[in-house]
Amino acid sequence: MKQGRGQSNTKNWNMVIGIALVSVVLLFVVVGLFWTPYEPTAMSAALKNKPPSLLHPFGTDYMGRDILSRVMDGAGRTFLISIVTVAIGLTAGVLVGAFTGYYGGIVDEILMRLNDTLTSFPSILLAIVFVSLIGTGEYNIIAVLGVVFIPSFARVVRSEYIVQKELDYVRNARLLGAGNLRIMFVHILPNTRPILLSTITIGLNNAILAEAGMSYLSLGVQPPNASLGSMLSEAQTYLLSAPWFALAPGLMIVFTVLGFSMISENIGKKNG
Repeated sequence: MKQGRGQSNTKNWNMVIGIALVSVVLLFVVVGLFWTPYEPTAMSAALKNKPPSLLHPFGTDYMGRDILSRVMDGAGRTFLISIVTVAIGLTAGVLVGAFTGYYGGIVDEILMRLNDTLTSFPSILLAIVFVSLIGTGEYNIIAVLGVVFIPSFARVVRSEYIVQKELDYVRNARLLGAGNLRIMFVHILPNTRPILLSTITIGLNNAILAEAGMSYLSLGVQPPNASLGSMLSEAQTYLLSAPWFALAPGLMIVFTVLGFSMISENIGKKNG
């Protein structure tokens, strides 16, 4: 009993720490939607690579731009791209997973083989290939990552539907005359919510990493707009002369990824 209680307390603390880390980042994001200390794209030759100070708490970059303002603006852009990306993957993945898991048959076989083919490649690699074909930019990276994340959601939802459709509450719904679409989206879908919550947090985690990686490679958000990944890319030349340039965006990514990982792990354990 004592060991179980200790494990429970550890899980609770992990969840609290995860939420706290994500909340710190969200604070910057939310405030940045309405106010930043300076214009994120405003440049000043006299302020190049200035260390942190009262006027510029995170310092300035190689163009004299305020890093705090750019982190607030860039974190918001990274979060927005990630949320829209996950929303696209979730919506399409739920539809594909629901129909294939509920009906099965040849359509299920075809779509799952396609799904297996896509998931056999790293998502970031597929995204790079697609972006190289259709071009860079925020809208393109949203579309590409949204499509790349569909298989992971589809597989999870399909597995849940295969199990749920054989349970008594679904059979009772059929006996009461409920149609297939009603059973799929009114009866079964709400019962997939626990596993979907865990998958969504993992998806946000992966989307943030993917967006940061793509922008780091100059395939995502384009200058002069800020992104956490592009800020790290710009900072790599100045790691020795101006290390504060990379510190803030790097910590933002670490806090976000670590926070979502801890949250999704605890949600997964509760579902298990």
